[in-house]
Amino acid sequence: MGVLSNKIGREEVKAGDHIYTWRSAYLYSHHGIYIGDEKVIHFTRAPGHEIGTGTMLDMLLFSSTPANHTGNTCQRCIDARHQHQIEGEPLPEGGVIISCLDCFLDGGYLYLFTYSVSTAFFLAKARGGTCTLAYSDPPNLVLHRALFLLTHGFGAYCLFKNNCEDFAIYCKTGLLVETAFSVGRSGQLSSITAAVTAIASSPLRFLTTSTGGLAVVTTGMYCMGRYVADMGIRRDVVKIPVERLVEQVETAPVAAAAAAVSNSVAETAHVLYAAPVATAAAPTERSSFFRALSSPVMMKI
Repeated sequence: MGVLSNKIGREEVKAGDHIYTWRSAYLYSHHGIYIGDEKVIHFTRAPGHEIGTGTMLDMLLFSSTPANHTGNTCQRCIDARHQHQIEGEPLPEGGVIISCLDCFLDGGYLYLFTYSVSTAFFLAKARGGTCTLAYSDPPNLVLHRALFLLTHGFGAYCLFKNNCEDFAIYCKTGLLVETAFSVGRSGQLSSITAAVTAIASSPLRFLTTSTGGLAVVTTGMYCMGRYVADMGIRRDVVKIPVERLVEQVETAPVAAAAAAVSNSVAETAHVLYAAPVATAAAPTERSSFFRALSSPVMMKI
């Protein structure tokens, strides 16, 4: 494993690792948290729609269910679901689900998402969704978040705001984006945004007339876009315990829940440090994560 590839063998993966596999001729990757015993917890819109949007865009996207596309889930996946259900209540069919490693990979190779990489290493990885500058929490805390969300959910799936990579990154770091105008935590979408920004930066294109100069400017814009969007760099993130996250979503309107969590963090800091702390912004200006859950537009997706 290195700059060229994050591919690993099954014998190398450990409980608490953030893993992924490429789908549809490397068009996109699907992410999850390995919990040991050949089992993976991951986030989907619905069975057979790992990146589905619920719109006409799905006609352009290839479905990649973690099990068989016919709905005949393998026995190991069924046993895993029964093992983790609470008080006999079956786990939901969509959202946060548990699968065996074979069904998660669906014939693909196994890759390890790496954390706390150097800036040079991060920029050398030309494609996003493979590593981050952010630090991972200890494996026991990662597993706790993943197992807790398996039975309590992670909100409504949204390709652009709350997808499988966002789920895995939250399990590893506990970080959520607060800013309303954001593409979530996903490195894949950050790369797309960075690429579009690089191409659309028309004023910079006139700084050079040579092909080589244009390539340098475009590459620089792309790398900068990826860098500033990474969870280890951006400042519009807040660390939220998984119990608090689920509790606030269940007991309050989701937009207000984000403000409540942020206010609670600010109040705690005020008590600990006896210093003025800026109050949270209005609910309508907070948390892309919760806005993705509550937005009527997103709920239709």
